[in-house]
Amino acid sequence: MTGICYFLVYLAAGWWAVRCLLPGKAFSVRLWLSAAAGVMLMMWLPALTAFFASFSVQGHLLSLLPLAALCALVWVFRDRAPLKKRDSGDRVAGRYLLCLALPLTALSMYLIWTHDLLPAEDGSLYTGQATYGDLSLHLSIITSLRGARFPADYAIFPGELLSYPFLTDSFTSSFMLFGLSLRGALLISSFVMLALVFSGYVFFCLRAAETKGGAALAFLLFFLNGGLGFIYLFDMRGVSLSYYNDYGEMQNQLQAMTGLSARLRNVLEGWYQTPVNHAEFDTYNLRWSNVIADMLIPQRTTMGGWSMLLPCLYLLYDGADTLICEQTVPKMTRQTVLLGVMAGGLPLVHTHSFLALFFVSLGFMLYSLVKYPRGSRVRRLISWALYAGIVCVLALPQLLFWTFRQAFGAGESTGSFLSFTFNWVNNDGRGGLKDGYFWFYLKNVGLPFLLLLLSLLEKKPGRRFLASGAFTIFLFAEFIRFQPNIYDNNKLFYVWYMLMAVPAADYAVSLWERLKGLRSRVPAAVLAVFVFFCSGTLSIARECVSRYQLYGPDETEAAAFIEDNTDGHAVFLTWTEHLNPVSSLAGRTIVCGPDLWLYYHGFDTSARHRDIAAFYKDPAGRKDVLERYGVEYIFVGPYERAELDVDQEALEALYEPVFTSRNGSITIYSADLGPKGS
Repeated sequence: MTGICYFLVYLAAGWWAVRCLLPGKAFSVRLWLSAAAGVMLMMWLPALTAFFASFSVQGHLLSLLPLAALCALVWVFRDRAPLKKRDSGDRVAGRYLLCLALPLTALSMYLIWTHDLLPAEDGSLYTGQATYGDLSLHLSIITSLRGARFPADYAIFPGELLSYPFLTDSFTSSFMLFGLSLRGALLISSFVMLALVFSGYVFFCLRAAETKGGAALAFLLFFLNGGLGFIYLFDMRGVSLSYYNDYGEMQNQLQAMTGLSARLRNVLEGWYQTPVNHAEFDTYNLRWSNVIADMLIPQRTTMGGWSMLLPCLYLLYDGADTLICEQTVPKMTRQTVLLGVMAGGLPLVHTHSFLALFFVSLGFMLYSLVKYPRGSRVRRLISWALYAGIVCVLALPQLLFWTFRQAFGAGESTGSFLSFTFNWVNNDGRGGLKDGYFWFYLKNVGLPFLLLLLSLLEKKPGRRFLASGAFTIFLFAEFIRFQPNIYDNNKLFYVWYMLMAVPAADYAVSLWERLKGLRSRVPAAVLAVFVFFCSGTLSIARECVSRYQLYGPDETEAAAFIEDNTDGHAVFLTWTEHLNPVSSLAGRTIVCGPDLWLYYHGFDTSARHRDIAAFYKDPAGRKDVLERYGVEYIFVGPYERAELDVDQEALEALYEPVFTSRNGSITIYSADLGPKGS
C-alpha cells in the first residue's frame, strides 16, 4: 500500500499542474493529462535524485522535495481563468472510454496477467509467445536498478552505461522498492500505462477526427491493425505448400496444412505463425505486427513511451491546429510549456517516441508557416521557438550523455547505428526490393493504407495537416535505418499510422454516408470490417492462448536464494542465455548477457564470450577471468552445461558451493572464498 500511496501523491501533483496550467480544457481531458503528467513526474524525479542519493526508498522520499517545488511553481504561474465545467463533450468522451478504451485495456491486462511471470504450483513462471524474448531484458533492468546510483551500468554488460531508455522500467522498479513483488509491480505499472495509451488515443481521435464515427473507427484501425496476410490462409488451402530445407526444417509452415481449420490451428498454436509479423519473413514478407500483441505487451518501453507520446501529440495538434484554423496566435504559452516539458522528458522513456514527435513537430511547423499569410509567421515562429527551446534544454543532456553515446559508438561498441536503407524491411540488401513498393505497404498495412492515400486527394486542411507531420516521419523512416535491427523502424512507422488512421477512418465513414440508398452498403461494410480486422484479431487470439515456461522451479529457487543471500550489486559469472534467473529475477550483475539484446544495442560481446567459455573449461588456469570482471559467484545451470565444456570437478575442488537446487540442476559457487584451503 505504501507504493500505491506514493504513486497517488504524484497523481495529485499531476492533477494540480494541469489544473493550474490548463483550466480551460475539458474536464475529461484534464483528468487524462493529469494522470500522464503524474506518471511522467514519477518516472523522472526519483531518477534525478538517484544521481545524488540512490534509487532507493530514501531517494524516492527525497524526490518529493522537488515535486513540492514544482507544485509551488505552477501555482505562481497559474492561469487564473475559471475551471471549465463538465459538459456534453465529457459525456461523449466517457462513452468512448467505456466502449473502446476500457475493453482493450481489460484485454491487454489479461495478456499481461498471463504473460508476465504467471506462477504455477511447482514454482515455475510462465509467459506468452510475444514476451518470451524481450521480457527478461526488462526484468533485468527493473530488478537491477533497485539501490543503484545513477548513471547506472548495464546489469548484463557491466562497465557500459545503461543507455537503453530505462525510465519505463524504473517506474516499475519504484513499486518494487515500496514492497510490491516483481509480478505485482509489473501488473500495476502496466495497467497504468496501458490505460493511458488507450484513453490517450481516444482523446486524440476525438480531437483530430472530423466525425465521432471516424474517431471510433480510427481507434479500432490502429489497435486491431493487421493487413492482408490472412489471404494466405485461403490461398490454395487444399494443397500443402510446405517443403523442407537442408536442415530438415519445415518451410512455408503457414500453408503446410491442407484445409482452413488446420491452418487456423497452426496460427493459434505455431510459433509466430499469425499472418502479421510472420516467422517466415522471406516467404511472405509480412512485418506489420499487431500493435497490442507485438508492441504494447512485449515492449514495455513502447508502452511507456506511447503513454507519454499521446499527451504530447494531443497538446501539439491542439495548439498548432488552433493556429491554422483560426489564423491567429492565441495566448497558449502555458500549454506550450507543458508540451515542451513532457516532450523534453521523452528520450529516456522511449527514444523512438521522442524521434517520432520531433518529426511530427517539424512537419506541423513547416505546414503552419508555409500555408498561411506571412504577416503572422513571426508570431508563429516565436511559439514554435518556445516549444523547441524547452525541449532542447531538457532533452539535449539525455541525448548527449546517453542516446548519442550508444547510437554513434562508444566503449565496446560495434559502431554507429545509423545507415541508409530504402523501404524499410522490404529492402533485399542487394539493391532491390522483395515486393513491389506499393504492394508491400498495401499487403502489410491493408485496406487502411489505400484509404489514407485516397483521403488526401480531397481538399480538407485537417487531413493534410495531419499528413504533414505523419509523412515527415514516414520519409525519414523510409530512408534511414536508426538501429542495427531494421525491424525497429516500425516504432516510427506506427506513429505515422497512429496519425494517418484518423483521415483513413474519416474517409471510410464518408464513403459509408455516400453509399446511402444502396442495398449493397451493409454487405460491403461487413466485408470491409473483415478485411480491416481479420489478421490483427488472429494475432491477438494467438497471444490469448499462448503459454510457455520462462523459468522452471530450480531457476526460481536459485533466484530466491540469490535475492536473500547476496549483495544487491554482486557480480555473477553465467553463460549468455537470455533466460537468466540471476540477472532477470534477482537483478544481479552478470559478466555478459545475450546477443539477442546486446548486439542490437550496439555492443561487441565476442571477447567476453571467449573469456566466459575459457573459464568454465579451465577454472584453475583462467582465474584471471574472475579478477578481470570482479566476479563474486559462479553459476552453473542447465544452459552452462549444455552450451559450454564445464569442468565441474575442477569447480568443486577449487570453490565452495553455497547453493544447490533441490533437483540438483543448479549450483552456485562463491568465488570470494577463493580456492579451498587458501
